Amino acid sequence: MSNFKDNFSKVIFTIGHSNHQLSIFIQLLNKYHIDVLVDIRSHPYSKYAPQFDINNLKKAVKAYNIKYLYLGRELGGRPEGKEFYDINGNIIYSTLAESQFFREALARIEEGLQKFRIALMCSEENPDRCHRYLLVGRTLAANGVIVNHIRGNGELETQNQLKPEIESDSERQLSLF
Repeated sequence: MSNFKDNFSKVIFTIGHSNHQLSIFIQLLNKYHIDVLVDIRSHPYSKYAPQFDINNLKKAVKAYNIKYLYLGRELGGRPEGKEFYDINGNIIYSTLAESQFFREALARIEEGLQKFRIALMCSEENPDRCHRYLLVGRTLAANGVIVNHIRGNGELETQNQLKPEIESDSERQLSLF
């Protein structure tokens, strides 16, 4: 018989903070027994939802015994470096997924799954419009990790249930420029 930790060692969650109140956001994390919140926003600040600025968020989750880890530089959807963008300014996810810093961060996440129940966080509520589905979730799923996306209504959608809203033939996100 496997123990509880073994049952989720290959399961990860994602969540988009959207414009939730912090209390609602924390309830969603608690509903799925999240131990560690990994912030994968390239820029961990929000003009429209300042409660999710890095310092405010760290304090809030700590009060509920949830650990916070920032990996936006490694796993963010707006990487530094011209090599990750095509001539039109679209992100080339396949190039980003092959980068050493991205692969090392994912290995760290997968190792953490052996001890913790982890949720990856970005700002977009709808995962099929976000790099947490288009890039990070796909890569984790290809590595055998079950990816569950926590929606704003508290329901889960698996990586396989989603269909991307923004995706071109070359698996790029919309232009940032």
